[in-house]
Parts: sequence; structure tokens; C-alpha cells
Amino acid sequence: MTIEEGYVAGDEVRPRIRHNDYSPLVPAPIGGWRPEVPVSVIIPAYGGQHRLDLTLASLAAQTYPAHLTEVVIVDDGSASPLRLPQIRPENTRIVTTADSWGPGHAVNTGVAATDGTVVQRIDADMVLHRDHLEALLRWHHLTDYLVTIGGKRFIEESPVTAAEVYEAVTGDTLTRLFDPEKTTPSTTEMTILRLDGMRSSKNPYHVCTGPTLSLHRTLFLDVGGFDTEVQRGEDTELGYRLAQAGAVFVPDLTAGAVHLGLPAQRRDRGATVRAVEPYLAHRVPLRRDLRKERGRGWRVPYVEVVLDVAEASERVTRAAVNAALDGSLPDVAVTLVAPWSALPSGRHPVLTAPGFDLRMLRTGFADDPRVRLAEDVPPSATPVPFRYSGPVDVPLAPETLERMVKTVLDERIGMLVVTFPDGRTATVERTEAVGRALRLARPGEPRADVIRQTHGVRHSPADAFWPSAAKPPAAPVQAAAPRKDMRSAMAGLTEVRGPAARPQATRSWVRRLRTAIRTRYRIRP
Repeated sequence: MTIEEGYVAGDEVRPRIRHNDYSPLVPAPIGGWRPEVPVSVIIPAYGGQHRLDLTLASLAAQTYPAHLTEVVIVDDGSASPLRLPQIRPENTRIVTTADSWGPGHAVNTGVAATDGTVVQRIDADMVLHRDHLEALLRWHHLTDYLVTIGGKRFIEESPVTAAEVYEAVTGDTLTRLFDPEKTTPSTTEMTILRLDGMRSSKNPYHVCTGPTLSLHRTLFLDVGGFDTEVQRGEDTELGYRLAQAGAVFVPDLTAGAVHLGLPAQRRDRGATVRAVEPYLAHRVPLRRDLRKERGRGWRVPYVEVVLDVAEASERVTRAAVNAALDGSLPDVAVTLVAPWSALPSGRHPVLTAPGFDLRMLRTGFADDPRVRLAEDVPPSATPVPFRYSGPVDVPLAPETLERMVKTVLDERIGMLVVTFPDGRTATVERTEAVGRALRLARPGEPRADVIRQTHGVRHSPADAFWPSAAKPPAAPVQAAAPRKDMRSAMAGLTEVRGPAARPQATRSWVRRLRTAIRTRYRIRP
């Protein structure tokens, strides 16, 4: 790794990895390096004391230094409280959950009770090979935005003791205790092998389906940990949010493990898939196959459209919002940015108080769940995977947004910038690229420069996406002037006195009113 491939923060070099190709990272050889990073191993458990004993026996025999390892078992409401067996790692303890339940909540509880630099999640029915932790932790000594995933193979449970497991792991003879010929590889492991270790995967977070993964604590906390409402598929849902935060996923199948018992999909695949789908449909917008019902509303939209409406009229803003929500791409949310808090509150003259158009917009969109009013916009749209930003007076054409997002996906770029004839621009940003740029940018470095290195940026003329973009967009029409013209025209009825003058005054007033109406609604003569 050279300095040019990353930047130095203190003594740390943070590489700028392209997409998920972590090839530039070269981990230390197992057994040939000096570990320095503390790890907190979190084991969510609900019953199953005997299996837990085997898991702890395998952890007690790990090659990763014991003084850098703490193990926390999170008892998630077991009918008979779990206990610590005789064979276990030196620094092992049990905590209990409160207020909720489920593996995600249990892991969150364990993370809150620990302080290791890296968090390692292990299931309570796994037996780890002796260098499992070392194989995964060596990657985290290279940089801090990796998610490492270990391998596992399923096997029918057999009558073995914790002492036998400890002896087999210590002597690196676990294959004698669990015959590899009788194990079943996980579908995750097969996916990893098929996609070159996920280096070429477009959505590598899909491999977060197994119960052995590790990441820096800061990264885990940045995304908010596990969603405790998700009872099935919680690992995949967390993986998706980690991807939007810029994480790189590194599967390392040398970190082997045996999972005691067959996978749930082998027992009842139909029910297993059905139990996962509703959670992922609402929270993982990239799963387009789960959002086939066009009229549905979803918890996390596919695209956020951001419009600065501080200086725009109500009519122009409504046209832009309607164009965004009525286009060919469903599943869109709109954020309107303006100084909403500066608008008058309490008793005020409704017709003449400042900010008439903004007040009407605030009232008009207050109850529309697809529209959000914001004073400013966060740097990242996460967990929304795409964000569009453009001039409010250039409404999206029916297929513009869909075509722009498709271009970003097809070309695997992080940002698409289109330029209008008047020099203004509109952009579509991929949230995962923005998330990584926010992690890697030097102080003051433009975000687009980092995205260009990690994902790529494309520039295009607007007429490639707007059919009518050959002409510069018309300037926004301000609402106040036409209303003033109408009041002035109506006042003309009383300006001329006397019976002889009324026909002339009436004709003049009619002409002025027609002009005001045409100006207000942009009607051609």
C-alpha cells in the first residue's frame, strides 16, 4: 500500500478501495504477525446450554491473544438462565436483555456492555476453528471500514463434549471430530466463491447472512446497530445499512467454523423466505423484486428528490413535486428545503404576513407522507440508496429520474451530473459512494473527488435525460407580482369618474386584467 492510494491520519493509512475490490489490501499471514486491536465477541443466546458450552470451548482455544479478547454472552430471556461452563475464555461474562427480545436486540445489548475496538458477532451454536478470530481480525488492523465475514458449514449435531472440542481446536484436528464429508456448505459460502470473494459483487452486503462477522465498533454505532424490529433477516438488513455507510465487505473463508444443526431453510424453506421478505421489502429498497406492488408505500424510499424552494413560488414548487411523484419511477420521496422555522407562528395576518408562498406550501404538504420539509439536508441520504438534487424550476420529465438512476446502476458510478444550457446542474448520487467519501475525504477535500476514485463520476448534457432541455428553462414566476397586477387592474374601475368615461375605463380595466391573468398563469395570447 502506497501513500497515494490513501491518506495518512496520524500513523494510519486509509486506502480508497474501488467498489468492493479489496485486492489492494494484503493481510498479515496467520501466525506471522503481532495483533494489537482489542475485540469484543458478542454471543446472543436463547437456551441451548450444551451448544453454548461447545462454542465457548472453541473460543478458549483461539490463536488470537486472550488479553485482547473479551467474550459476552447475552442471555435473551432463556427459560433456564444460562451459566458459564468450566471451559471458556479467560474474560467471559453473561449479561441479560431487557425491554425487547431477538438476536438483533441481544447483540446491541452486548455491544453496549463492552468496549473492544472491534465487535465480533458469533452464534451460540458454532464451533470455531482455532484461527477463526485471527483470520478475521487481521483485516481490521489494515483500516476501519471493513466488514469481515467468516465461513461456516452445517452438520447434524452429534454427542461431543466441551473437553473434546477444546482438545480438537487446540490441536487443530477439528476435522476429526466433525467429518467434512458430512457437512453442508452454506449458500453464502457458495455465493462468495462464485463472485471472487465478493470483489466483483454489485451488492456485497448480501453475504451478511451468517452468524460470524466483525467490524469496527465505530462503524457499527454509526449505522445505529441492529434494527430491533427485524426478527428475521436482521444480518442482511444491517449489512445493507453498512453498505450505504460506505463499508467494504471482506469474506475470509479461512476463518472456518462448524454450525451445529441444519439451516432453517433446509427444514422449511418456504416459511423461512416468507418470514424474511416483509422486513427486507420495507427496509432494503434495492430489493426491487420485493416491491412489485406499485401503489404501495414503503418505509425506506428508493430515491429522495431534494429541491431548494426558498425562493420559488408555490406554483413552481407544486409542479416540481408533482413531476417527481408522478414519474415512471415509483417509490420516490421529496424533501423541500427552505427556512421553514423563520415563517411567522402564532397570530399573524394570513394574507399579508411574510413568506406567503412558503406558508401555503407548508400547509399544503403537511399531511403528505411522501413530502418532507427540511431546513437543511444531511450529507448522506442513508438509508435511501439514491438522492436527486436539481433546480426546482426544471421539473423532472416522466422518465428522467428512472433513466438517471438506471445509468448510475448500469455504469456502477457513484455520481451522475447533468448540465443545463444555462450552466446549472442536476445530480444523482449513490448513497454508498457518498458514505465512503464522507469517511475518506481529507479536511476540505471535495466529496466528488473521492467519489471519482472509489466509484466514478459521469458528466452528461441535460438533453440526454430531459427531452426539452435544448432550451434554457424559463425563469421561475414569482407569485406576488401577478396578484399585485390583478389588484391594480380591479382598482381601475374606480379611477375614472363620470358616465362618459365609464366605457373607456371598463375597456382599460379589462385589458389590464387579461394581461395580469396571462402573466399569472403563463397563457399565450
